[in-house]
Amino acid sequence: MAELQSVCDVVIFGGHGDLAFRKLMPALYHLTDTGYLNSKSRIITVTRVEMTFEDHRKLVKEKLKEFLKENVFDEAKFKVFEKQLEVVVIEFDDNSSYEGLSKLLKQEPDRERINYLSTASDFFSTICTSLNEWNLISPKSRVVLEKPIGRDLESARLINKGVLQYFDESQIYRIDHYLGKDTVQNIMALRFSNRFFMPLWDANNIDHVQITVAENVGVEGRWGYYDEYGAMRDMIQNHLMQLLCLVAMEAPCSLDADSVRDEKVKVLRSLRKMTPRDIVEKTVRAQYTKGVSDGETVPNYTDGVPNSTTETFAALRVDIDNWRWNGVPFYLR
Repeated sequence: MAELQSVCDVVIFGGHGDLAFRKLMPALYHLTDTGYLNSKSRIITVTRVEMTFEDHRKLVKEKLKEFLKENVFDEAKFKVFEKQLEVVVIEFDDNSSYEGLSKLLKQEPDRERINYLSTASDFFSTICTSLNEWNLISPKSRVVLEKPIGRDLESARLINKGVLQYFDESQIYRIDHYLGKDTVQNIMALRFSNRFFMPLWDANNIDHVQITVAENVGVEGRWGYYDEYGAMRDMIQNHLMQLLCLVAMEAPCSLDADSVRDEKVKVLRSLRKMTPRDIVEKTVRAQYTKGVSDGETVPNYTDGVPNSTTETFAALRVDIDNWRWNGVPFYLR
């Protein structure tokens, strides 16, 4: 079946969260508008908050107006888009609450299903278990895991093991949405397609590298999530490490996912391990206090989480011990 003719169900767990409204719904709106998502496909929001379809429709419309670029939202196009919308209320850790989703999905049992888990990673295994118990996983099913996956190596392995009980590795997509940014996608083209930069991209010509992710978006109500993870887990170990790999890796033999991943892994394996002294001297963790961003007053982080010691700013120096980058410090913040 041709790509544009394929009809699928996109199931967004945590579909009323910040990521879903800020990134996923606008992306799906664009895909529908450009014909890359068949208009008969369904976009099923799974939320834990009781809500009627009409309230859901109004909320999606409101958020699209807020997060789409200026003058992009179009009433006529939304009339088409809203026909794809569905909403289901589920308590992720209550298996019996999946009955409504089961009835909805089994109306179209032969469709491809994309299960996008835009939730805390603590729920990943639980959601997959319930999908399996309600017979909602087929060879055509996919599962998307949004970063961060776990709090540390042990929990990440446990989550992956739980998901792999029900999905084959080829059905699992571990997503870092930051890699979808245009500037990030252009890094490889800048490096490997530019004859001017290619011979200069090494320790002989570069003194140091700075990678800065400067955000103007605060916690914005995500106090519970952010206080558990902090900037180091939420930004450094995924977004900035991915950027580090793209900047420092060797040219892959092809642009397929496995080849690019293999080159990234080589960079990570070349990172110099930090000693306790290095952690003191080469890392910084801090909290933003009350101030002004883009002309608007923003609160102190501890206004939402009193007495919290979770960092909202993180920076560190890392070193890559290979022939290309020996002696070149990388500063991430």
